[in-house]
Amino acid sequence: MSHVVVIGAGQAGSSCVAKLRNGGFEGAVTLIGAEPVPPYQRPPLSKAYLLGEMPLERLFLRPEAFYAEHDIDLRLGSVVTGIDTGAQTVRVGDDDLSYTDLVFATGSEPRRLPAAIGGALGNVFVVRDLADVDAMAPVCAAGKTVLIVGGGYIGLEAAAVCSKLGLNVVLVEMAERILQRVAAPETSDYFRSLHAGHGVDLREGVGLTRLLGDRAVKGAELTDGTMLDVDLVIVGVGITPAAALAEAAGLALDNGIATDAQGCTNVPHVWAAGDCASFPYRGARIRLESVPNAIDQAECVAENIMGAGKEYVARPWFWSDQYDVKLQIAGLNTGYDRVVTRDGGAAQSFWYYRGDTLLAVDAANDPRAYMIGKRLIEAGKDADPAVVADPAGDLKALLK
Repeated sequence: MSHVVVIGAGQAGSSCVAKLRNGGFEGAVTLIGAEPVPPYQRPPLSKAYLLGEMPLERLFLRPEAFYAEHDIDLRLGSVVTGIDTGAQTVRVGDDDLSYTDLVFATGSEPRRLPAAIGGALGNVFVVRDLADVDAMAPVCAAGKTVLIVGGGYIGLEAAAVCSKLGLNVVLVEMAERILQRVAAPETSDYFRSLHAGHGVDLREGVGLTRLLGDRAVKGAELTDGTMLDVDLVIVGVGITPAAALAEAAGLALDNGIATDAQGCTNVPHVWAAGDCASFPYRGARIRLESVPNAIDQAECVAENIMGAGKEYVARPWFWSDQYDVKLQIAGLNTGYDRVVTRDGGAAQSFWYYRGDTLLAVDAANDPRAYMIGKRLIEAGKDADPAVVADPAGDLKALLK
């Protein structure tokens, strides 16, 4: 009998097994997760959940009963310790599970500070899973001082939540500006002003030399020589694909687990989807760290396991919530050579071009600009910069 084993009970893993059952797959399905709770949403963890606005049960992607009702063997608190791709078996505890198809949906892992500079001290947190946020929540009390290391979206979202909780927030970014790796200076300027307006002490071009303390962190020394008293530290310096298990099993790696256009790895009957997987995209190879990609890629893999022979065509989009601002991003800005700003006051958007080609849009509280930009990018259409730059310009006319 066919048996699909999925390693990783996050967004991609849950989407894959649900698609298998909804698509009529009648074989056995096993979903293996290291955490003790059913698959859940990660984005609200550091926002609504940490703020106390969302209970645990609302984080779950599907009720736990869904898996039993759909004959999915959900193994929580379980760790895969070995894979034999020749025998097509997966070792989980004392069990060897035979598979006909194996899916890696192992996600990603947060980069941590080295222990040599205090990264192992108490009250030094990353923001990745439920246990991280549950440990952080009791320490995030009004009046305390938090140092946030990293000015990417994770760090900025953490700064916004901590500010709303009444903490004194200091954020350091070693690069010359926040969001330098992922956004244009115009977007950086927008969010710098936003955070400054909420009292965040944002320091660019400044890194962390070391953390101070015996058991728990008490202070920090910055690269400019500044010494800070801090009660906790949140580290947001990026994530890396969780691919060690795949590498040990003999899978090829290239910025994560390398897959072909259908999601298959170099090993027959072994697939990968989500944050852990890289795939062909417009003549290059990319890896996307986003919820939409995890869902769409995992569902494509499920269809291909059932014989669809379908290529995954990514339509990149992302979002970030900070204070009362929702940033929506369509496309990938890699290779842009100019940015056109559309300033509508409370609604602003930044349009990335390479020559005359529209690549991406960053839309802050401007869902109309986001939706139109997304449709233009996916259709391969350009956008007249003069219309874009004029707040009174009719964006919808660009779709004709």
